[in-house]
Amino acid sequence: MSSSEGKLKPSSSELDLDRPNIEDYLPSGASIHEPHGKLRLRDLLDISPILTEAAGAIVDDSFTRCFKSNPPEPWNWNVYLFPLWCSGVVFRYLILFPVRAIVLTIGWMIFLSCFIPVHFLLKGNDSLRKKWERVLVELICSFFVASWTGVVKYHGPRPSMRPKQVFVANHTSMIDFIILEQMTAFAVIMQKHPGWVGLLQSTILESVGCIWFNRSEAKDREIVTKKLREHSQGADNNPLLIFPEGTCVNNQYSVMFKKGAFELGCTVCPVAIKYNKIFVDAFWNSRKQSFTMHLLQLMTSWAVVCDVWYLEPQNLRPGETAIEFAERVRDIISVRAGLKKVPWDGYLKYSRPSPKHRERKQQSFAESVLRRLEEK
Repeated sequence: MSSSEGKLKPSSSELDLDRPNIEDYLPSGASIHEPHGKLRLRDLLDISPILTEAAGAIVDDSFTRCFKSNPPEPWNWNVYLFPLWCSGVVFRYLILFPVRAIVLTIGWMIFLSCFIPVHFLLKGNDSLRKKWERVLVELICSFFVASWTGVVKYHGPRPSMRPKQVFVANHTSMIDFIILEQMTAFAVIMQKHPGWVGLLQSTILESVGCIWFNRSEAKDREIVTKKLREHSQGADNNPLLIFPEGTCVNNQYSVMFKKGAFELGCTVCPVAIKYNKIFVDAFWNSRKQSFTMHLLQLMTSWAVVCDVWYLEPQNLRPGETAIEFAERVRDIISVRAGLKKVPWDGYLKYSRPSPKHRERKQQSFAESVLRRLEEK
C-alpha cells in the first residue's frame, strides 16, 4: 500500500474511537414504533449495517472529540530512521531540557530579585509600582516561552490600555495566557488552581489585576461579574483577557462562548490562537495530566510553534443579544484559527448530563431516524 493510501484510510482502531455507541441513544423502555406499530427502530439498525453507520453519523460525538489529545501521527519505522529517532530523544532530554531548565531558573532568579523589592518598596507610588510589575511579569513569561523554544508570530496591532474594552480568545492550554502575557500584561479571569500555580495566582499575578473564580462556587459568579465591570471601567487598569469557552479545547474545535464577557457593555477584541502540532501537542488535558507534567512535556519537545492574531474590535449591534454577539465573535475567531464550531457547552466536561437530558437526546435521535425512514 502506498503512503498516500495509508493516509486516506484510517485504521480500524481510529474508527472504533470515533464511532458513537448507538445503544446509548435508544430508549431503554418500550421500543419505538412507526405509526402502524409494526416496524421497530432497533430491528432496522440490526438488519442494515448501512443504516447503522448512517445513524452513527447523525449522533457523531463531536463533544468527546473536543477534549481528546491529538495522538502523534505514525511514521515508517526502519533500520535507517530508528537511530535518528533515538538521537533525537537523547538530544531533547539530555541536552535541550537541561539548557531550558537553566534558562528558566535564571529567569526566576532575575524576576524575584527585582519583583520583591519593587512590590514592597514602591507601595507609596502605585503608578510606578504597577508599571514595573507589569514589565517584570512580561519578562518572566518571556523566559517561560524561551524554555519551550517558543516560536510565536503575532499578527495585528499590539493591545493597548483603554477603558471599556475586553479581549477574548480561544483556549487550548494555560500557556495561552503566558504566550499572550509576554507581549502585553493582561489581567486575566481564570479558574483558581491548587499547588504552586495557585501560589503564583495569589501573589504575583494578582499584581496585574487578575481575577480568580472557583467553578464549583455558585456565588462566585456574581462576585466575578462585579469585578469584571469595575476593572473594565478603569483607564489605568491592564487590558482584560477572558477565555469565554471556560475550559481547554484541543485546538481543533471551538465550543460555546459564555455570554458574560459580552454583557459588560465593552468593545470586544477577538484574539485567535493556533498551535502547530507537528512539534508538540499544546493541548492541556487537565483531567489526565497536571500542569507541571504539561510543562515538562513542552520543555522536552522540539519547540512550541503558534500564531496569534489580534483581530478587528467588535461592538454589540442594535437589536443583537449577548448570546448572538458571542456567537458572532466565535465565528470570527474560528475562521481565523481554522477551528470547527460545535454546539456544546464546555462545562459539560466537568459534569455528566442528567438522565432527563439523555432521555430527551435519545428520543430526539429516534424520532429523526424515523422521519428519515418515512421520507424514503
